[in-house]
Amino acid sequence: MYTLEINLKQSPLPLNVQKKTMEEAKTEYDRIVAALKSGGSTLLELTCEQVPDKHLSVLSSEVAAVQLYEKSGTTSASGKPPGFFSMVGEQ
Repeated sequence: MYTLEINLKQSPLPLNVQKKTMEEAKTEYDRIVAALKSGGSTLLELTCEQVPDKHLSVLSSEVAAVQLYEKSGTTSASGKPPGFFSMVGEQ
C-alpha cells in the first residue's frame, strides 16, 4: 500500500489516502504537485483504496506539503511512518 500524506496550512494533522499500486499513487502525487505549481485554487478530490468510502476534497491553495511513501513494516516504535515533523520550543 502506498500512502499520500497531505499537510494543510494552519492544520497540525495530515490527511492520508492509500493507493494499491505505485503508479496510481504517483499519478495522484503528480496531480497534486501540478495543482500547487499552477498557483491557483483548484479543488482536489481524492479517494482511498484501503477505506473505500473515504473521500477527500481540498483546495490546492490550502495545501502546504505532500509526500508519497510506501506503507511498510518499518514504521517507528510509535507506529507512525516517517514524515513531516515539527517541534516548537518553549519560550
